[in-house]
Amino acid sequence: MRTSNYRKKIDINEKTVKVICAAAAGVILCAVIFFFSYFRVTKVEVMGSNHFSDSEIKKLILKEPFASNSILAPLFCTKHNTEDIPYIDELHVSRSGRHTIVISVKEKKVVGCIPYLDSYIYFDRNGIFVEGDMTRDTTVPFFDGIQVKKVIRDEKLPIKDTVLNTAVALATIFSKNDMVPDHIEISDNYEISLLYGDITVNLGKDEYLEDKMTRAIAILPQISGEKGILHMENITETVKTVTFEAEKAVVTAENWTGGYDENGDYTGDGEYDENGKYVGEKPKTALDYALENWVGGYDEEGDYTGSGEYDADLNYVGPEPTEETIDAMGDWTGGYNESGGFDGVSEYDRDGNYVGPQSESGSSEDTSSEDTSSEDTSLEDNSEYDSSQEDTGEETDEEDVSYDSSEEYSEE
Repeated sequence: MRTSNYRKKIDINEKTVKVICAAAAGVILCAVIFFFSYFRVTKVEVMGSNHFSDSEIKKLILKEPFASNSILAPLFCTKHNTEDIPYIDELHVSRSGRHTIVISVKEKKVVGCIPYLDSYIYFDRNGIFVEGDMTRDTTVPFFDGIQVKKVIRDEKLPIKDTVLNTAVALATIFSKNDMVPDHIEISDNYEISLLYGDITVNLGKDEYLEDKMTRAIAILPQISGEKGILHMENITETVKTVTFEAEKAVVTAENWTGGYDENGDYTGDGEYDENGKYVGEKPKTALDYALENWVGGYDEEGDYTGSGEYDADLNYVGPEPTEETIDAMGDWTGGYNESGGFDGVSEYDRDGNYVGPQSESGSSEDTSSEDTSSEDTSLEDNSEYDSSQEDTGEETDEEDVSYDSSEEYSEE
């Protein structure tokens, strides 16, 4: 009987333990479900990202474990090692409210990029090679005139200190406004040129850059749509005058805006444009010049018929030139003899310049593209690159600038 009672007690204790364990597991499961539901992330904010969109940053973080929980996400999703993510130094996750997490992006500070092989090399203010990319970031100043032979990630680029200091100074100025140029060139004698579309800004030497750029930023909107050179190289503490050297477009039959008469009626050959501005007579086309100076028109007997295929000396010159004849010449501008007559084969242009014979491709010179291919190079951490290229080492005050018809800007 004692044995039986003892076994009953053991069975009761085992059942009690199982019930307690099951109850505890149920409580824990409910607590876990409550925890993940109560602190479920429904909103993600991204701060400090310039190179990546918010959605791209979210994808990087939300794929991490426990990213859906606002309590655990800061513990498990903060990434201090981001070597595999371009431009990113650190991703820090913090909690902001019960359902919100904030991703703070700390980017590597790049001040410029240079071309290298078929890629772009980005560097910081110390000249350290930070990142390499096959595509160009247009928000970063691009120094087209700086060439290097060899680069190693995380090491200083082989750029002369004088050039690097100028690059950093320009990048600092550009960071204060939204006027990053398309290209920046620094010549061998350290002359600086900025390219904004069809306008080149000549800054000259690395002197008074702040003053020069302040004035350039004020003037550029006034000459938008123009082509030419904005000369600012002579600006000093006392000299504030700059000059815009406008490029005069060559008027051709293709871009001629005339065709209207004085009354505003379109005649096709009127010397006024649709706004009543005098633009002169319509320029001649290549065909017009050819027809006007064609040496043919004679028949085999030497009689002039106007359509004969011989010249006055009974040399065969073929049929009268047509649009197809001119198009077949391609870029070759020859076809005129020394006397200015057009025969389609002579080696002078209509201005009397010798241009040589016409090639089979329709050009006066036989050109072939030089093979400039290089070894396939990938941009990887601690990668070393080699090249055969040479090493060449605030708020605008518009009242200070005036613009007049003489195309000269000066301080009032």
